[in-house]
Amino acid sequence: MTMKSMTQLYNKVKLILAVILLQFGYAGLFIISKFALNKGMSQHVLVVYRHAIATAVIAPFAIVLDRNVRPKLTFSIFAKIVLLGLLEPVMDQNLYYTGMKYTTATFTSAMCNVLPAFAFLMAWILGLEKVYIRRLHGQAKVLGTTVTVGGAMLMTLVKGPMLNLPWTNGNAHQESTSAANKQALVKGALMILVGCVCWSGFIILQAITLKSYPAELSLTVLICLMGTLESSILALAMEWGNSTAWSIHFDVKLLAVVYSGIICSGFAFYIQGVIMKEKGPVFVTAFNPLSMVLVTIIGSFILSETMYLGRIIGAVVIVVGLYMVLWGKSKDQLGSRSDNDRIVPTKQNMATNERTTTSKQNFVAIDVTSIESTDGTA
Repeated sequence: MTMKSMTQLYNKVKLILAVILLQFGYAGLFIISKFALNKGMSQHVLVVYRHAIATAVIAPFAIVLDRNVRPKLTFSIFAKIVLLGLLEPVMDQNLYYTGMKYTTATFTSAMCNVLPAFAFLMAWILGLEKVYIRRLHGQAKVLGTTVTVGGAMLMTLVKGPMLNLPWTNGNAHQESTSAANKQALVKGALMILVGCVCWSGFIILQAITLKSYPAELSLTVLICLMGTLESSILALAMEWGNSTAWSIHFDVKLLAVVYSGIICSGFAFYIQGVIMKEKGPVFVTAFNPLSMVLVTIIGSFILSETMYLGRIIGAVVIVVGLYMVLWGKSKDQLGSRSDNDRIVPTKQNMATNERTTTSKQNFVAIDVTSIESTDGTA
């Protein structure tokens, strides 16, 4: 084996290990956050502390690394940042954590796999994503979106028989089949789905904002800072008169704040950015079901979560729909590359390229399969 082939193998293995590490980080977020919520931590306070930690961690890197590329902050950009902070840190994560409170970590991680399909659907409606319905990959994206939504409905409405795993036999008493629990499950599922819609809007608006403010780290800090301020207002309103909700001790609540802020809103951003730069967002998104599998296994041990056949089938349907969307999107990218490769650099098309350079700068290309490049997970 030559040195060149060894280097190529190392680069491939390095990226695969990095994306697996990223999914382990997200799986830890689901487990630790659910554990903290079970211990009585306010989801609204968790959102505030998480983004305050993220702002403090990322700000030094943004100050140093973006000092030469940071553009002027105009009113238009500031308005977009305010909306970005409202969509992701405030609306999405408050809905996400509240939905997790009503359900389980496994259920939440499975439902979050609908995000790429929702982002694609929203971009299609807004005219930012082209769908060639007569082509197979265009049909795969539309059908995959429908399948993921169907899988989410299946997970919510169909429970099925309980799976009697050896380490969960003694925990069957934790979930009853009462109408109250069924209502809580539906309420939690709706909150998670609406959160995913907000997250999708965040992804699209973030891509648009980066066109006029191409300083990723600085934008991340501003979004986290704005999210901290906006979510503080919501948390103060929701926890008015409950000062104990803001108290943090050396327990799992502090771990949830530090872990989600540093790992999932700090390091995850850097790792995801490196992977996407080399392999693209499709590569990152394709590994998302791994965190769902990890949460299912770890959650059954640590959180004593009971698994049901109907929800497992629904999760599998969501993953099938997810990969249909990803496959269609990857074919779009391959088609665009092959079209570029077929262009012959003649004098005529070189002149055409010069005339269209300005217009191409105004084109917004959004890959809707990217999961929050700014904030790790919800």
